[in-house]
Amino acid sequence: MRKDSFILPEGVIYLDGNSLGPLPAAAMQRLKSTVADEWGELLIRAWNKAGWMQMPARLGDRIAPLIGAPEGSVMVGDTLSIKVYQALDAALKLRPDRNVVLSDNGNFPSDLYMAEGLLKTIGRDIELRVVAPEAVADNVDEQVAVLMLTEADYRTGRLHDMAMLTRRAHEAGAVTIWDLAHTAGAMPIDVDGCSTEFAVGCTYKYLNGGPGAPAFIYVRPDIADSIDPGLSGWLGHAEPFAFDLEYRPAPATERMRVGTPPVLQMAVLDTALDVWEGLSMQDLRDRSITLSELFIKRVEKNCPQLKLMSPRDPQQRGSQVSFAFDHGYEVMQALIARGVIGDFRAPDMMRFGFTPLYLDEGDIKRAVAILTEIMDDEVWREPEYGRRSLVT
Repeated sequence: MRKDSFILPEGVIYLDGNSLGPLPAAAMQRLKSTVADEWGELLIRAWNKAGWMQMPARLGDRIAPLIGAPEGSVMVGDTLSIKVYQALDAALKLRPDRNVVLSDNGNFPSDLYMAEGLLKTIGRDIELRVVAPEAVADNVDEQVAVLMLTEADYRTGRLHDMAMLTRRAHEAGAVTIWDLAHTAGAMPIDVDGCSTEFAVGCTYKYLNGGPGAPAFIYVRPDIADSIDPGLSGWLGHAEPFAFDLEYRPAPATERMRVGTPPVLQMAVLDTALDVWEGLSMQDLRDRSITLSELFIKRVEKNCPQLKLMSPRDPQQRGSQVSFAFDHGYEVMQALIARGVIGDFRAPDMMRFGFTPLYLDEGDIKRAVAILTEIMDDEVWREPEYGRRSLVT
């Protein structure tokens, strides 16, 4: 769809945009300009003259349409783990008489780690209840304070029904938090329509903001002025440069700012978001399904050793497909060595992402042909492919 908007090494078929998006073609020039013309020439004056201080809100307003959020409801900054912590802390304060945080084992582990750490420190006896994805709806009851889920299972791509589960949680009196890390920029999302209180997400996957790109947080507008931030950072203060010794929260979602904006990363993200101008998320989603269906059909025909772990119904999965194989790590390393880049998740899953911005049918056919050769010739048995790297 917009392949010329990205820089990819020649001969590489990139099926890992669900983990780290590729380099936007305009990013290096934007970064050079930010460093030389803003930091270099303006120095500290750039906070005002180059608009650095307003970047978290301005980028939030650019992300908002991609997740179905109204203007002013999204703030960018810090890491996704920090935003999960903020959202969960604020959500629990909305339900002080309840004692369960409900999640599932398809939630990204970091979200669960942040929840565990928070619950140890807040001085209330609260249970983190983790169930199978299919059992979430049946476990929403009047004990649940917060339902905290990732919309797409990071392992298999299985989608939760956000609208249905949010409605179910609200009927039971619970607050909802949705992690959109694996769906923002991959498919239509409607946080406003489903009325979730909070949503968070990263920008280095489908939004192509680069490694370490800042996260975002959405707060439903009707509660934004009343939530109590657990991380009351300097830039979430109503008047940071008044230097008050006591914290006074800024209005609305501004209070969810914590630390100094990572200006260089935000400049790259700003450029990366240009690709979405005039692009239909539904068209993108339709193309993603076409590519993933082609991939599944050809893999199952040519590589019967591999087991599909993602939902077969494309409407029930995100923009990734996972296949299991006992030696999946070795197979993935052999693929990467031949220019087909996906990734591996323990214990045995190979993940492949389908981003129509820079992938087409020809890429998918070539990728499956290379995978077929690796499986037929058992190339994965070569010792070099069994050496484990730190990042899989």
